[in-house]
Formats: sequence, structure tokens, C-alpha cells
Amino acid sequence: MKCRRGRPKCPRRIRAEPTIMCFKPCGIPRSEVEVVELAFEELEAIRLVDVDELTQEEAALEMGISRRAFWGELKNARKKVARALVEGQAIDIKGGNYTTE
Repeated sequence: MKCRRGRPKCPRRIRAEPTIMCFKPCGIPRSEVEVVELAFEELEAIRLVDVDELTQEEAALEMGISRRAFWGELKNARKKVARALVEGQAIDIKGGNYTTE
């Protein structure tokens, strides 16, 4: 069991759960690719900044978290997506610690 230090992570506010839950490289059976898990709140961070073009401060307010916490979510999400694209991995979008509007 992993021991957690510091404050517990508060739930992030997301607009809605995504309808698409998986992406994978074309032409390769799913059983043959590694999978990266992207939490709903990580996808929300990418959506707010990269699609809706909010500033990190505006996006943090939307999600109900500090700018620093938001930056961490966005950094982790972008790293996971970049790794999946570069290394040909599948992306599963699921779960996390969130509430919906």
C-alpha cells in the first residue's frame, strides 16, 4: 500500500463525463498495445486550455482548484497524451476524483 503525504486531493469539477472513452493506434489489435490511463479531470484540463483556449488561471477557477494544482493536472495529461502518440500506445479515459456540474 502506498502511503500518501500531505492534504488529500479535492475533487475536480468537470463539465461532463466524456462520451469517447478510448483511442488506439490504427491497424494494431488492442491486445498488442500498451495502454495509458487518462483521468476525466486530466482530459478536462486539456479541453479547457487547448480547446476552449482559457488561461490556466481561468481553467483552474472552472475546475474549482488552485492554479498550481491545475498546472500539475495539465502537465501530467499532456505528458500522457504525448507519450501515447509518440510510442503508439492506446489511451483509456476513465475515472478520477471529480464532480460534474
